[in-house]
Amino acid sequence: MVAAMATTVVGAGYWYHSTRNATSAGTAKAVPAVPVTVAQAILGDVPVLLDVVGRAEAYESVTLKSRLDGQVAAVPYTEGQHVRQGEVLVQLDAGDFDARLLQAEANLAKDQALLAKARADVARYLALQGRGFVSEEKGNELRTAEAAAAATVKADQAAVELARRQISYTTIRAPFAGVVGARLVFPGSAVKINDTALAVVNRIRPLYVTFSVPEKHLPRLRKAIGGGEMRAGVTIPGDREQRFEATVRFIDNTVDAATGTIQMKALLENRDEKLTPGQFLNISMSLDTLAKAVVVPAEAVQQGPEGNFLFVVRPDNTVEPRKIEVQAGYRGLAAIGKGVAAGETVVTDGQLRLTPGALVQARPAQQKTE
Repeated sequence: MVAAMATTVVGAGYWYHSTRNATSAGTAKAVPAVPVTVAQAILGDVPVLLDVVGRAEAYESVTLKSRLDGQVAAVPYTEGQHVRQGEVLVQLDAGDFDARLLQAEANLAKDQALLAKARADVARYLALQGRGFVSEEKGNELRTAEAAAAATVKADQAAVELARRQISYTTIRAPFAGVVGARLVFPGSAVKINDTALAVVNRIRPLYVTFSVPEKHLPRLRKAIGGGEMRAGVTIPGDREQRFEATVRFIDNTVDAATGTIQMKALLENRDEKLTPGQFLNISMSLDTLAKAVVVPAEAVQQGPEGNFLFVVRPDNTVEPRKIEVQAGYRGLAAIGKGVAAGETVVTDGQLRLTPGALVQARPAQQKTE
């Protein structure tokens, strides 16, 4: 963050490294006053932001496959179509399964008739047995035949139920409301059970934003989440006008040893469906707030071989280079940990022409107008 905020000025950095021991008095006499733009270091509250790159991810995603071997009869959806839960996406040819159902129903009707006859035989022979006209052995045979007929009917009923389910499986529906992807099959295509992909449906409202953060930020992240709901600002690369708000929902329990990062997820409502799964996104999170920090314009910060520094204008209008520690940056401002005090004047423009102790002609920075 600091490197992105600081302005790299090679000439000033090289000069600062090679002539830092020069006397300010001699330098001030050697060159005329250099016109520079200045600003005053002030105290302010600066949020500590973590900026990372992530990707949009569908809240739910399912690849639909057939539960039957069969042939595609119709694909009524269009690519990229918004579908409702239960909407038909693929229709398989149900002709063979309709025939199986008819056969199962016929077998059931036949065996139900045989069961009814067996029950009638048992009832008749039981009456005769009570009067001593038939043997007990014959009655047992009839009861066994009745039990077998009853079992056959149960098997037939299961076959009918299976045939009906298979017919229902020929209609593939959207399991939830979402957006269907590209066509994967066409009328006439042969499909295999649990093998052929028929359609992909993504639920994109809401959706997840997945990203990874360096493990060094874990303590602040856990502290921020422990303090309540943690929000993240989401923008599209190259489009800072549109900003979305997401809520951090997940921190992985393992740091990736190869990258030294940990995965996180944030939930984004995506009500207008402006974001699409797989899209790259910029994520910004506030980890902490530096209260009453010394703040200077970001353009005052220079970068040299020995780190960040800036030029401070002394009361006699000469400049002094100072090494500084930048703690955070926010909206064109830099929070300085050490090196500058509130109330001091720093150079924000014209650093290329400065040397230690150079006399300057300072003019205040103009306020930006919207």
